[in-house]
Amino acid sequence: MDRKTKIIAVANQKGGVGKTTTVVNLAAALSAKKRTVLVVDLDPQAHSTLGLGLEKQEGVSIYPVLLGEKSVDEVIMPTKWDNLNVIPSEVDLAGSELEFGQRDDRLEMIRNALAPVKESGAFDYIFLDCPPSLGIVMTSSLVAADSVLIPTQAEFLAMDGLALITGSIDRIRASINPELELNGILFTMVNLQTRLTQDVMEEVKRHFGDKTYETFIPRNVRVSEAPSMGTPVVFLDPRSKGAEAYKAFAWEFMSKNKTRTHAAPQAAAEQAPAEEPVETAPEAAPESAPEIDKADEPASK
Repeated sequence: MDRKTKIIAVANQKGGVGKTTTVVNLAAALSAKKRTVLVVDLDPQAHSTLGLGLEKQEGVSIYPVLLGEKSVDEVIMPTKWDNLNVIPSEVDLAGSELEFGQRDDRLEMIRNALAPVKESGAFDYIFLDCPPSLGIVMTSSLVAADSVLIPTQAEFLAMDGLALITGSIDRIRASINPELELNGILFTMVNLQTRLTQDVMEEVKRHFGDKTYETFIPRNVRVSEAPSMGTPVVFLDPRSKGAEAYKAFAWEFMSKNKTRTHAAPQAAAEQAPAEEPVETAPEAAPESAPEIDKADEPASK
């Protein structure tokens, strides 16, 4: 099998839009569909790390990799779900904006750190959970990425947020990463009962066209509860509205972001979400993360 790893930055400088929730649940839903996924938690709050059932550990993050103290394979941690791995975050990342601000390679530092992982082909998708700011870490993440997924709420102020992040994408594309694309816009925490929500969604679709995902994520209590249990909602409560929405989004995402070149024999098995079995969370954790130099082996542990 020939796999081309895609790096997707999940970004929005506006906080509270469901960015980390989207990273955790999209990654989990894709892993349940036999796609190999690596989440890179770049936010010092470490919410993706915690949401995937891991604890923060000093020295286990991309921070020592950026300092040249560790290799990237040393900080890839397995979760208790097959095909799903994480580079956790830690509190030291909070000072990275100042510490790395004077480095000559500050814009390329994350791309260089992840290069061995991408070249190995061990993963289908690498998701960068970016901090909610337009600083060095966010900018370096956009330089490292192939595309940017923007979760956003269907609210008036979200329009300004979209303008800022798409402007950043344009600047990065024009200056240092000409291949960078807008992956798409995902509406989160949607309440279709309000007229404002419908108006904002229609306006964004008018402006961005097919870059707006058809799937949207509704407001759902179980989605909010899942992080406190260290389990993605797609595993915690697969039948909840939030879980069903993220699973549907994973199908749409895969159709637009193909990574495997000879998937024809699998096509019949990947027809529609309705035929998908219910995922359940396994009890036992895998013993180790995948070796990044084994390009033809699925990263399932």
